[in-house]
Amino acid sequence: MSSETTSPRLRLGSTAPDFEAETTQGTVKFHEYIGDGWVVFFSHPEDYTPVCTTELGAMAQLEPEFKKRNVKLIGLSANTLESHDGWVKDINELSKTSVNFPVIADKQRKIALLYDMLDYQDTTNVDEKGIAFTIRSVFIVDPKKTIRTILSYPASTGRNSAEVLRIVDSLQTGDKYKVTTPVNWQPGDDVIVAPSVKTEEAKTIWPEMRIVKPYLRFTPLPKEKATVV
Repeated sequence: MSSETTSPRLRLGSTAPDFEAETTQGTVKFHEYIGDGWVVFFSHPEDYTPVCTTELGAMAQLEPEFKKRNVKLIGLSANTLESHDGWVKDINELSKTSVNFPVIADKQRKIALLYDMLDYQDTTNVDEKGIAFTIRSVFIVDPKKTIRTILSYPASTGRNSAEVLRIVDSLQTGDKYKVTTPVNWQPGDDVIVAPSVKTEEAKTIWPEMRIVKPYLRFTPLPKEKATVV
């Protein structure tokens, strides 16, 4: 794997670090894998663990929805390819699905370190080699290789896969229409006109805009544009 062993300080807006890794779908160069689309990159602490098994199954079930949005999935687990192969069979059986996206073999946790996907809470989260355990991290990366979302969950808490998809919808809608999305927003709901757009200009762009407060202005998207492509 070609990557540095020290973790950069990753923030929203950072360029996602590139790496090369062995996966269940062969060798992957991350930036090449992203290509001109989006990627959801998510990590797991260990193979054959109960929470991880349910999560990977759920992501596999949702993969067709991600594909509709030009989003690729790629997972990571701190184990070997041989272990991954057997575990994926279990996931497919239990979730009645097929894991078709690559799962990175990161036994030495080099990529987990590169992306700071590690749990430093206490010594119980460090193995016999003194390496912190990998946690449940999610990175949503756009076509410019920019990190747009970072989520971290403790090892004991399974992620909400539908929420990851919802975040993608929000990001893509915001990019396309220069709007923001309110709490609990779902595709088709009204959006918020960005504060940077002056009210008079906003009225011409969004004739159905309703002003709740000068800083809080809602509008529906045009019917033919309500679905993210």
